[in-house]
Formats: sequence, structure tokens, C-alpha cells
Amino acid sequence: MPRFKLTLEYAGTRYSGWQIQKNARTVQGELDRAIRTVTNRTKFELYGSGRTDAGVHALAQVAHLDIATALPPHTLLLRLNDELPSDINLLRIDKAHHKFHARHSAVGRSYLYQIARRRTAFAKPYVWWVREPLDVEAMREAAAQCLGLHDFQSFTDDDPEEKSTKVLLERLDVDESDAGGLLIVRIGGSHFVWKMVRRLVGVLVAVGRGDVTQQAMRSFLTQKSDVPAKLTAPASGLFLEWVRYDGEAEPPPHPPVITM
Repeated sequence: MPRFKLTLEYAGTRYSGWQIQKNARTVQGELDRAIRTVTNRTKFELYGSGRTDAGVHALAQVAHLDIATALPPHTLLLRLNDELPSDINLLRIDKAHHKFHARHSAVGRSYLYQIARRRTAFAKPYVWWVREPLDVEAMREAAAQCLGLHDFQSFTDDDPEEKSTKVLLERLDVDESDAGGLLIVRIGGSHFVWKMVRRLVGVLVAVGRGDVTQQAMRSFLTQKSDVPAKLTAPASGLFLEWVRYDGEAEPPPHPPVITM
């Protein structure tokens, strides 16, 4: 059965995440429905590179699709986009090797998080508005402590006895937009544990506010703490930026999704 690599973007505001769920509207569920309608097939397999939680967005989510169809990739893309809601859009469909797996073949992932430094009438679904002044240099100092291999058990609800909570974090940048209205936090690594990105952002913001010290940040990486869970950043500002596979160059940083 042919295998296709799908690359898609979506605004996650109206969805209960990526993964199909009973009695909930999800991105995978909408894509599944569109595939059935366009191909008249009920037997196919659709796998995403990873789940995104309710309200989280994607700039380049990747999935693979195993389906028997005579439609060429470009035609399949056009017809699926005609069936999909306007907040889900397929960017590419390519033929893939039968051993390619959207999740297991991935060698790198990047997320970006948008923090608004002022109240906004238009961008609320895509930012976290932080009212208080933020010390950006303090946030960068805290971010630097997280680089490398650490146990992020304080930043996830995953059970370390069932799944390793050690992650090699390759990038954690805090950048100011040209206009100064946004802070962009960009996080890169080979993989992430559940809720890790939003909790890292939440702790960095707490450092920027002066509520969490650099020493406390160091302690979160060496011993279990429930503080990061209480500081979890909202889903609205989070975007899956890209997923990378062997033989692919690292994509350039994506510009902010909104301007302020």
C-alpha cells in the first residue's frame, strides 16, 4: 500500500488536540473524515509525528498516510483541502518510503511560543498576554541552564518509571520581536515529554517576573518539584514549528505568526 508524507498547518483553538478522541473534535479526526470523503476508502492508516494538546497550533505538523489510491499527491492535496475546515491546511503531500514513520523517523523537533507584552484585540488565540514587566536577560540566563541533557521530571506528568523523562535540549532561545510587542521562545530538541514545553515557558516567565530565582530553576532540573506544573503556560501561544528527518536540513526559524 502506498505511503504518503503529509505536512500541514492548523490553528488549534477549536480543537481538542491532534489525536482522534471520542466525542471531541480533533485535527486528526477532521483529516480522517476528509480522507474518507475524498478517496471513498475506509481502510487506511494515519499517524502523526506527535500529539499536540487542546488549543495548541502547528506550523508544520507531519503525518504519514497509508492508503490505496490512484490519486497523485498534488490532486490528493487539492481535494483534501477542499474538504478540510479553513483552520486546517495541507501544505504538502509527498510519496514516502514504506519505512518512513512520521513519529519514529523524526530526529528533531522545534516549538515556538509567543508571549504578548501588551493587550491585543486581534492576537489573543495565538499569544499569552503577560501583563507584568519581564526581565528578558534573566529569562535568557535561566534558559541557558536548561541546555544539554537533563531530567525534566518536574516539567511533565509522565511517570519516569514508565517512560524516561531525560531530554537533550539543543535550543532554548528568548528573542524580542523587532517591534518589541512580542517575546518569542524557541525550543528545539530530538523529542519532548508531555507538557514540557509549556511548563518551561511558564517557569521562564516566572523568572522574568522575579517570582522564581535562578537557583530555583537549577533545582527543578535536579530534583522533583510541583512548582513548574503550577506555572504551566496556556496553550494559546504554543506552535509546533517543524519536525525534521534524516537527510533534511534544519528549517530556518519561522517568523512570528502575528505582529504587534
